[in-house]
Amino acid sequence: MKSYTITVNGNVYDVTVEENGAVSAPVAPAPRRAAAPAAPKAAPAPAAGAGNVKIEAGAAGKVFKIESSVGASVKRGDTLLILEIMKMETPVVATEDGTVASIDVAVGDSVEAGALLATLNN
Repeated sequence: MKSYTITVNGNVYDVTVEENGAVSAPVAPAPRRAAAPAAPKAAPAPAAGAGNVKIEAGAAGKVFKIESSVGASVKRGDTLLILEIMKMETPVVATEDGTVASIDVAVGDSVEAGALLATLNN
């Protein structure tokens, strides 16, 4: 058995593969590329749940699109993000006027009902 660490869309998985008796000739490893120069560091992200108004998922689904950003002013009813729930795009809206304090999910994240999606400061 061989163990591998695989990264897919930023998620790291440890995988163990069982060999099935058939043995092939070893393959020479591909040459490694030089490491890319480090990207400049971004400003630190706000802490999860930084605001005093919590926006939570009403149902389990997958984050389809993020419509707002941290620091944006929003009015009650403005779309913050879109969840895909049972193959339907469902907008998640601001429950009151305020400023987006944090976005606590990323596109492609699976969320459960009640999961914290974002916070607002009013």
